[in-house]
Amino acid sequence: MRYSHYLLLLLFIASLAYAAAPVRFAVIGDRTGGHTPGVYEEIILEIERLKPDFTMTVGDMIEGYTDDTTELRRQWEEYLAIVAPLSAPIHYTPGNHDITTGEDDGSVAQVYRHFVEPPYHSFNYQNTHLIVLDNSRWDKSDDLPDEQINWLIADLKKNRKTAFTMVFFHKPFWFETLALGKRDRLHDIFREQGVDAVFTGHFHTYFSGEYDGILYTGIGSSSGATEPDVTGLMYHFGWITVNEEGIHVAVIKKDSVLPWDQVTAEDLHLVSEMERSAIQFAAPVRVGESGVIAGDKVVVRLLNPSGKQAVQDTLCWEVVDGWTATPPFLPVALGAGDSLSAEFTVSCDGSLFPSPVVGMRLPYREGRDGAMIRQPLPIQRVVRCSRTGGELNFDGVPDETLWRQGEMKFFAPQGGVSQTDPETFFFAWNDSALLLAAVCEEIQPDKIAATVKERDGAVYGEDCAGFFLCPPGPGEQQFVFQLYINPEGVVFDQRITVVNDQVTALEREWNGEYEIKTARGERYWSFEALIPLSQLNASARAGDEWRVNFRRKQKRLNTSADWQIPIGYEPAKYGLMILQ
Repeated sequence: MRYSHYLLLLLFIASLAYAAAPVRFAVIGDRTGGHTPGVYEEIILEIERLKPDFTMTVGDMIEGYTDDTTELRRQWEEYLAIVAPLSAPIHYTPGNHDITTGEDDGSVAQVYRHFVEPPYHSFNYQNTHLIVLDNSRWDKSDDLPDEQINWLIADLKKNRKTAFTMVFFHKPFWFETLALGKRDRLHDIFREQGVDAVFTGHFHTYFSGEYDGILYTGIGSSSGATEPDVTGLMYHFGWITVNEEGIHVAVIKKDSVLPWDQVTAEDLHLVSEMERSAIQFAAPVRVGESGVIAGDKVVVRLLNPSGKQAVQDTLCWEVVDGWTATPPFLPVALGAGDSLSAEFTVSCDGSLFPSPVVGMRLPYREGRDGAMIRQPLPIQRVVRCSRTGGELNFDGVPDETLWRQGEMKFFAPQGGVSQTDPETFFFAWNDSALLLAAVCEEIQPDKIAATVKERDGAVYGEDCAGFFLCPPGPGEQQFVFQLYINPEGVVFDQRITVVNDQVTALEREWNGEYEIKTARGERYWSFEALIPLSQLNASARAGDEWRVNFRRKQKRLNTSADWQIPIGYEPAKYGLMILQ
């Protein structure tokens, strides 16, 4: 093959690929009519991030409604400056705010022609033909001047061979005609001449429809006055893709097209550090058996970990019914790297969980709103564990005198009143063992689920009682012993290694050796368990404080009753069991 022929072949192949390339463009809704300053500008920037082949408007670009040409010129200069960031061409559709009065040769229309382009016109882009009509001064299709209608028909016939044809005009006449099953003059022309899609504006709300194979789309507000409608949309724009499969319309909400560097790796590291260190409590609030907090003092330590940005915000408490926090908010000003401590008073005569949350916004980069950092007030419940020297009648029913006052106050997993049937947990100890017991009421005893028979099976998926036990010990390393017991006495257990409050190992193969007895009554199931302290690498003496949490799971109700929220492996979030 000769070189010139080869080059021609390559150019032909390249032209085919180019012809098949998708066309992508944006359609902007109304800017004016009680517009919100700044919104349109932000939408323009979002469109520019998408790099369209071109952009269309559906009208109402200036406020208009004046014959003062000096004021009109000022408004058009303002508008053109707003759309200047678009690197690709923009084509305009006149709206009733843009050409409000007069004939096509009147002063208002002349200003429009001077700054924009002819009120009605057409152009081609690749295999697509686009037509802009002017219905800015008319109220229905039948009112449009014959001159414009004749031009439209001639233009459509001239470009009939293009793959796709789209028409843009401002007022959606079709909403009052086609959408109600009525005839529409423009639609008759579109149907006869092979139009594929129509785009309109004016109503400041989004809607669409397909009639005789033509896609109609009413683009809503891109800045003009609007309210959320049934679509949930307020400010938005259209994103149109034209390819060999047809025309595809997507609606993009404002603030959905973000810049590439919206959040950098450095930002994320800083926000993570803020979440760890920006808001800390000097100590948790300890809560005894009454479950009441009456004017406890709480110290909140605030740190601005940013080395560049100052903090100027308000620290606010979010409380639920039954809780108070005083003061409820505190203005905060922190320079880069600065810290401060603030004292609050908290009270609770209702549900302990969910506990109040305190939060404020911290900037992570100039020009960003900042990250909202929140921390829940840490609650540390206390349960008493009595020393016993008496013998245990080991039958699974905790009715001996060694089982003193039990713990009966539990919560739903996310806070609030527990939804399970009542339960009571008991704790005791002696020199060699920890003794645990529980009575779990069940008003439908035939619904008790206890089918797991093998050690370390999925006991936690049925009726069971669970414990997280963390004995006191020196050093940064701690061990948590997780233990679940079902109504048949089958055990699931594991040992968890925690270093500096971070879980470093889960040993499911670890098995403790215990003595466990279970029992069932008319409306309950219960157990007694004797756990040698040696199995927990622990000793015991009065005054020791163990970190603990415990729960009852009830399969029939598919929920649990939790003592301390949240349930997890981190002992820093547990309550205390104090040996007496």
